[in-house]
Amino acid sequence: MSSSIREWLNLLVRWFHVFAAIMWVGQTYYFTWLDGQFGRLEKKAASDGGSSSVWMVHSGGFYSVEKQKALKVGPAQVHWFRWEAAMTWLSGMVLLFLVYYSSSGLIDPDVANISQGAGIAIGVAVLFGGWLVYDLAVRSPLGRSEVMFALFSLLMITALGFGLMHVFSGRAAYIHLGAVFGTIMTGNVWSRILPAQRKMVAAAAAGAKFDSSLSAHAKLRSKHNTFMAVPVVFIMISNHFPVATYGNRYAWEVLVALVVIGWVAAKIIREA
Repeated sequence: MSSSIREWLNLLVRWFHVFAAIMWVGQTYYFTWLDGQFGRLEKKAASDGGSSSVWMVHSGGFYSVEKQKALKVGPAQVHWFRWEAAMTWLSGMVLLFLVYYSSSGLIDPDVANISQGAGIAIGVAVLFGGWLVYDLAVRSPLGRSEVMFALFSLLMITALGFGLMHVFSGRAAYIHLGAVFGTIMTGNVWSRILPAQRKMVAAAAAGAKFDSSLSAHAKLRSKHNTFMAVPVVFIMISNHFPVATYGNRYAWEVLVALVVIGWVAAKIIREA
């Protein structure tokens, strides 16, 4: 593949990746914000019987949104949001192959003397291993405590960031941690959130009661996604600032700091 074709392919895939991510993260934050608003309205309605609708103004119109406890339309009329996640992850994997796995950007001989094949194997194992560890942790007793799960996550992220910086080039290490987050987020959508939603819709359409834990678990996974989205964005744009990030003498510490700052920013955005 010529350098010109590779550059055009990189540009087109990156554009697709960024655009799909904008749609995915945008709708994720919109729905989690909306859910938070309904939580506040429910508390307010319990005390003074206030409105249960969220009123908004956008693009020259007023919109009233209400949260329903039962499905009042057919399943075919329910809108799903899932392809944004799949397209973001798939295009991200293509970029990972173009920029790192099929080029010299993955390995730095001054960091670790390993082959390209070994580096690729480590990278792929880290992506799917990260999802497996996260998923098991969420479903364990650890996942029932927000504080304990956050501390566990920070410990795992620190260990992973430190390890990656001692295996890959600095830039590749940063991107792989972001890719781990993206893989977890996509796994949440396709393996945990969507199956729960399908069961909820099927039960509601049949007029049967559905397990309330399904919605609670899907909501938790969606919440986790909002906390991973901001660090992913920080990490993805870090390649434009090598002196401050992956080229810094404290590169892995900066990486962990970006994640923590992202968590704080996500909390502020969610509660705005």
